[in-house]
Amino acid sequence: MKEIIVSMRISREDYLAVYQGQVKDVVATAQDGRIVRFPAAILKGMVGHEGVYGTFKIHFDADNKFDGISRIK
Repeated sequence: MKEIIVSMRISREDYLAVYQGQVKDVVATAQDGRIVRFPAAILKGMVGHEGVYGTFKIHFDADNKFDGISRIK
Protein backbone atom coordinates (compact mmCIF):
# COMPACT_ATOMS: atom_id res chain seq x y z
CA MET A 1 0.00 0.00 0.00
CA LYS A 2 1.27 3.46 -0.88
CA GLU A 3 0.95 6.43 1.42
CA ILE A 4 1.68 10.12 1.69
CA ILE A 5 2.16 11.95 4.98
CA VAL A 6 1.03 15.58 5.15
CA SER A 7 0.69 18.10 7.93
CA MET A 8 -2.25 20.46 7.66
CA ARG A 9 -3.63 23.51 9.39
CA ILE A 10 -6.97 24.47 7.89
CA SER A 11 -9.17 26.75 9.95
CA ARG A 12 -12.84 26.01 10.44
CA GLU A 13 -13.70 29.08 8.38
CA ASP A 14 -11.45 27.98 5.51
CA TYR A 15 -12.88 24.46 5.52
CA LEU A 16 -16.39 25.91 5.45
CA ALA A 17 -15.67 26.85 1.82
CA VAL A 18 -15.71 23.11 1.05
CA TYR A 19 -19.26 22.77 2.37
CA GLN A 20 -20.30 25.85 0.42
CA GLY A 21 -18.97 24.30 -2.80
CA GLN A 22 -16.34 26.99 -3.31
CA VAL A 23 -13.36 24.68 -2.78
CA LYS A 24 -13.00 21.17 -4.17
CA ASP A 25 -9.30 20.35 -3.70
CA VAL A 26 -6.60 20.78 -1.08
CA VAL A 27 -2.98 21.36 -2.04
CA ALA A 28 -0.39 20.37 0.54
CA THR A 29 3.31 19.62 0.79
CA ALA A 30 4.06 16.04 1.80
CA GLN A 31 6.81 15.36 4.31
CA ASP A 32 9.01 14.10 1.47
CA GLY A 33 8.68 17.47 -0.31
CA ARG A 34 6.16 16.47 -3.00
CA ILE A 35 3.30 18.84 -3.70
CA VAL A 36 0.05 16.85 -3.58
CA ARG A 37 -3.50 17.77 -4.58
CA PHE A 38 -6.44 15.75 -3.31
CA PRO A 39 -10.20 16.14 -2.93
CA ALA A 40 -11.06 18.17 0.16
CA ALA A 41 -13.96 15.78 0.79
CA ILE A 42 -11.56 13.10 2.09
CA LEU A 43 -10.94 15.31 5.13
CA LYS A 44 -14.60 15.33 6.16
CA GLY A 45 -14.05 12.85 9.00
CA MET A 46 -10.97 14.77 10.20
CA VAL A 47 -12.66 18.13 10.78
CA GLY A 48 -12.77 19.14 14.43
CA HIS A 49 -14.27 22.15 16.17
CA GLU A 50 -11.27 24.29 15.19
CA GLY A 51 -10.89 22.92 11.65
CA VAL A 52 -8.38 20.38 10.31
CA TYR A 53 -5.13 20.35 12.26
CA GLY A 54 -2.49 17.65 12.52
CA THR A 55 -0.42 15.18 10.57
CA PHE A 56 -2.24 12.67 8.39
CA LYS A 57 -1.37 9.57 6.42
CA ILE A 58 -3.26 9.28 3.13
CA HIS A 59 -3.44 5.69 1.90
CA PHE A 60 -3.66 4.55 -1.74
CA ASP A 61 -4.35 1.10 -3.20
CA ALA A 62 -2.26 -0.68 -5.85
CA ASP A 63 -4.07 1.32 -8.58
CA ASN A 64 -3.19 4.65 -6.87
CA LYS A 65 -6.80 5.21 -5.85
CA PHE A 66 -7.61 6.80 -2.50
CA ASP A 67 -8.03 4.07 0.11
CA GLY A 68 -8.30 6.00 3.39
CA ILE A 69 -6.87 8.63 5.66
CA SER A 70 -5.72 8.42 9.25
CA ARG A 71 -4.50 10.97 11.78
CA ILE A 72 -1.03 10.22 13.09
CA LYS A 73 -0.48 13.34 15.23
